[in-house]
Parts: sequence; C-alpha cells; structure tokens
Amino acid sequence: MKAVRAGNGGVSVVDLEEPPGSGEVLKIAAASICSSDLLYIRLGSQRIIGHELAGVREDGSAAIVEAIMGCTVCDLCRQGRYNLCVQHTKQALGATADGGIAEQFRVPSERLVPLPAGLDVRDAPLVEPASVSWHALRLAGTGPNTRVAVVGAGALGLLAVAGARHQGAPEIALDARHPHQAEAGERLGATLAHDGLYDVVVEAAGSDSGLDRAIDLVAPGGTVVCVGVQLAAKVGVNWSPLFHREGRLIPSMGYCAHENGREMEDAAAMLAKDPEITRTLITHRFPIADAAEAFRVAADRKAGALRVVIEP
Repeated sequence: MKAVRAGNGGVSVVDLEEPPGSGEVLKIAAASICSSDLLYIRLGSQRIIGHELAGVREDGSAAIVEAIMGCTVCDLCRQGRYNLCVQHTKQALGATADGGIAEQFRVPSERLVPLPAGLDVRDAPLVEPASVSWHALRLAGTGPNTRVAVVGAGALGLLAVAGARHQGAPEIALDARHPHQAEAGERLGATLAHDGLYDVVVEAAGSDSGLDRAIDLVAPGGTVVCVGVQLAAKVGVNWSPLFHREGRLIPSMGYCAHENGREMEDAAAMLAKDPEITRTLITHRFPIADAAEAFRVAADRKAGALRVVIEP
C-alpha cells in the first residue's frame, strides 16, 4: 500500500506492507495538509505524515479521524478533555506517531466520528481543523452578543470566521495578509473593515506580530484566544493594553468533548449545513502519487492555496 513519509525536508511516496497505526482499518478517501504537517517536516520528522483524515470503515460507513489520541483512562480523558491528556503529545500523528496520508490507516474505533448527511467524504478532512477553530471560539465564549475579530487568514483563521458565524456572532472582522485570503474571508461572512474593539479576538497567525495585533483589537473585558502555534518557548506579550482593559489571554489546544457531544461532531454538522465553507477552503486536490507537489503547493501561501487535499 502507498503512504506519504516525511524526511529530508520533504515527503516521498513509499510502499508499506501494513497500514500505520493501530485499531480498525480505515480506507482513506481524502487527507488534507495542515501547517503542522509542514512544521513537522521542517523539524525533521521521519514519520508517515498527516492527521486531517477521512475515509470508509470496514462496514462501509464514512468517518472522520479524531486525531487527538489521549490515553482514554485518565480523569481528563474520562471527562472528555482528552486534548489536555499528557499522553496525546506522545501520539501526535506525523510527529511522534505515524499519521494517515496513506491508502489505509489503523485507528481506534472510539476515535472515529461518523459523517453527517450532506458532507462528502472527499471534503471531510476539513472537519479536523474546523474542530480546532470551533473549540477556540467556544473557549472564548462566542455567541450572539459577541463581536469577533480573527487575526490570521490561513485555514484556521478562515474556519474561525465560519465557526463564529455559526455560533451566532453578529459581526466578524478578519485581518488578512494576502488578497486571496481576504476574498475567502468575505465569502465566509467576514468584513475587512476593523471598526473599534472586539469581545472575542482569535489569534490564528501564530506570530508575535499576530498576537500584538490581537491584543490591540480586544475590547475591555474581552478575550484573546490563541489557536496559532507559537514555536518560541517564551512569548512576548504587549501587556499594557491587556492589563488596562482587563482582557483575558488564553491558549486553545485542539478540541474535545462537551456535555452534549463532541466538538468534532459540531464542526462536521457546520460543514454539512454550509457547503460554501469546503468550496471556499479546498483549493487543490492531488492523487497520492503527486504528494510531493501537493506539499509544495500547500507551503506556498502566496500561490493561493488554502487547503490542499490528497486523495489516495
């Protein structure tokens, strides 16, 4: 079977005798490329890459992989907060464990989420990053009375725009760097005119300048929620405006469950209800044989790529 392995600063298609992972065999229908995958490659990963995965189970039903693999037995996992389990970083797909850009992938049955009606399995890899943005918005208290700004217009930022609209935010502003990102944001319901301060600000750029901009935009008593990945061990904070406005600054880690279900189910329902999101975000599709080109395109944000999908 074919799989995509990281190494030597890029990826290559390799042949495996057995699917990576453990558990039930999922026939992968589509997998999308995340900026985290590109980061793992830069950091020297030698693993099978990929964690945004959708496919068909042995019984013929379609499912999405809930890629955060907690231990399942600790108090946090039993509470549904598996995103905070200390074990999940030891099972990070594509980094510390083999991922699933492959023709088949093994995954524990409890980490599979059924696709809702109306969501094509070829579009379903977008559920995983949508869940990350959905969690950040919920964590910050997004709702009908919150004005939202999003700093950073990669896929997570654009999915935060979509998520904020579906969580009821009456106004959503987007801080975008590239014209194609701004156009996508407007299609998803954002305005590019930043008028005043915002109750919830999503920092999705993962940079010092992005964090500074997010803090500049937060309203008194508001919340800055950070979903962008910062590589530095210590992050500088523009403390004065945050302090004088009593703003909250909180990190957001992945996604989890809640009293009414799982955030991945919420995100999947959003995508099924609003097909414009996947039409806007998925800009390129490649067969697995062209994985190297797919990763090259995904890394070139100026070229217009938002989410690149590989279809094994």
